[in-house]
Amino acid sequence: MTSTKHEVVSAPGLPKPVGPYSPAMKLESLLFVSGQAATDPATGKQAEGIEAQTEQVLRNLERILVAGGSSLQHVLRCGVFLTDMKDFRRMNAVYERVFAGHRPARTTVQVSALPDEGLMVEIDCVAYVP
Repeated sequence: MTSTKHEVVSAPGLPKPVGPYSPAMKLESLLFVSGQAATDPATGKQAEGIEAQTEQVLRNLERILVAGGSSLQHVLRCGVFLTDMKDFRRMNAVYERVFAGHRPARTTVQVSALPDEGLMVEIDCVAYVP
């Protein structure tokens, strides 16, 4: 009987997770990426405004995907968490632009709060490694 092993995936320069979890876990050709915040790795500061935060969150996801051997074009599903559903249209416009025509399955929900003060959006995803 063969043993299936999973491995931790992280990307250089991204902030360490705020809790006892990994940035991503890889199992065979699947990559499960934890929810990402809008912290710019270059400055250590959180982006401001829903459009800038969405862009930064997706760029942080992308860094982890690339570190795991995948990309945004190989994402199968996303979970989007908004602190205010009134931001949906503006978040969605950035999301659509960054995914450049790729349309993963997605759930978007409103939450009462996110871990970082001022954070308006968090996104996680599941992707495959081609």
